[in-house]
Amino acid sequence: MNFAFSEEQDQLREAVGKFMESKSPSAEVRRLMETTEGYDAAVWKQMAQELGLQSLHLPEAHGGQGFTFIELGIVLEEMGKVLLCAPYFSTVCLAANAIMNAATDAQQGELLPGIASGDTIAALAFTEPNGKWDASGITMEARGKGDAWTLEGTKMFVIDGHTANTIVVVAREAGSTGDDGIGFFVVDGDAKGLTRTALATMDQTRKQARLD
Repeated sequence: MNFAFSEEQDQLREAVGKFMESKSPSAEVRRLMETTEGYDAAVWKQMAQELGLQSLHLPEAHGGQGFTFIELGIVLEEMGKVLLCAPYFSTVCLAANAIMNAATDAQQGELLPGIASGDTIAALAFTEPNGKWDASGITMEARGKGDAWTLEGTKMFVIDGHTANTIVVVAREAGSTGDDGIGFFVVDGDAKGLTRTALATMDQTRKQARLD
């Protein structure tokens, strides 16, 4: 069995590596760490338009290129080498995969093209102040009325939650317990009643936020 990378994968690594080295020298990393946003919007658009990085493993039917997690892993390695400050992990790895696994095809058609084009910055809001990672840790309540839902609670350590314009929130229907009643809810970053507070964490190359 051959575990070597293909020629195309090596070419991807080379292209992404050169781009990252040119856009994320150590001085730029330090500069972005001190900014509120924590990333360069122009570089983010270049990543999407010139290299197609945001669309890499998304379904072709929804604006993606249909590559695998191997290609995604190559890209992440090259980003990690230069400590790239960008909402890539939160958008492409966390939020996009939640959408791909939990949303209907129609919902994916609404949400994924924006990620693929670089227009959407997304975040996945899972962790709560209790710090638990299993179903019992999800206490945020979702109350439905007609086609609308109201969420009540707090999410912590949301990667890029302070800048995301689309937030995928894990919550449970009011009155449910255990694994039952847990769902994913898409919230606009400027939704009424949403408060976002940037957190002072040790690693400011990947900023985190509290959402209420």
